[in-house]
Amino acid sequence: MRAFLKRALEPAGHDVEAVGDGVDALAALIADRFDLLLADIVMPGLDGIELARRASDDDPAMRVVLITGFAAVALRAHSEAPSAAQVLTKPIHLRDLVSQVDDILAA
Repeated sequence: MRAFLKRALEPAGHDVEAVGDGVDALAALIADRFDLLLADIVMPGLDGIELARRASDDDPAMRVVLITGFAAVALRAHSEAPSAAQVLTKPIHLRDLVSQVDDILAA
């Protein structure tokens, strides 16, 4: 999924840093500045909700989009994620995701 997202977003003009898990994502967020965090909620090491919280604490202006394939997890994410985070449920069409990322970054 990570490779597909990267291949969809880069041709649309987005710089993408893809990492393997929540721990690596947190390290990347600490080392560099990003406009958007796009993360799955269910990840090894550090889940997407906790990653989003930590990222938002460090950079409140960073936009956050969380992805999940589980309805119950989506409900939990809405209540526990940073207030500005958007939650998308799988399956996600890559065209729609690129469009949503474009819209979020343009806002």
